[in-house]
Amino acid sequence: EVDDACRAWVRRLGDAGFLRYCVPAPWGGALPTLDSRALCVVREALAAHDGLADFAFAMQGLGSGAITLGGSDAMRAEWLPRVASGTAIAAFALSEPDAGSDVAAMSMRATRTEAGWQLDGAKTWISNGGIADFYVVFVRTGEAPGARGISAFIVDAKTPGLDASERIDVIAPHPLGTVRLTDCRVSDDRLLGAAGQGFKVAMGTLDAFRTTVGAAALGLARRALDEATARS
Repeated sequence: EVDDACRAWVRRLGDAGFLRYCVPAPWGGALPTLDSRALCVVREALAAHDGLADFAFAMQGLGSGAITLGGSDAMRAEWLPRVASGTAIAAFALSEPDAGSDVAAMSMRATRTEAGWQLDGAKTWISNGGIADFYVVFVRTGEAPGARGISAFIVDAKTPGLDASERIDVIAPHPLGTVRLTDCRVSDDRLLGAAGQGFKVAMGTLDAFRTTVGAAALGLARRALDEATARS
């Protein structure tokens, strides 16, 4: 069962020390900063072994990357050691039904309340949707038009108003789903960086991990060649 298998991979990768490459050393990581070369080496090796192992590793890094880049020290201390040990599963909630590659077109909103923020809207194609312990959610807060009016929040999966029960089935099985937030309230200390800086945090996170997608593809291709050669 894919959810159980993915949870097991996160635990195994944490126990073996692989997930320490997903966070910086001050918060339990293996290296002083996120290093794309190290991430590439690990992803190529894992992808050649098992596609779901590579997925579990990559999403721990991508899901927590925004906290590494834009979070306060308190946020990093709260979540990053758990990511590195495999005791918390991360998710990166950026895409929406009508906003994929064009991030600036997102419509999900956060409005200020007396106690913090209220989040309303939907994210889709969210990896680890349904099994994550926390989601880094990007929403429109309206400080300026387009990309300049987007902010990022850490939302615990147990927060009232967050529903990650809707799943998306794909040919290569992995946890994937739609996350809906309805009157989902978070405190000010869940805001990553400053309001309006979410687009910058999102792009910085993606920049750190884009190259690793190619490395994973090399690992999968190497395994495919080995399987084909053995078969022939």
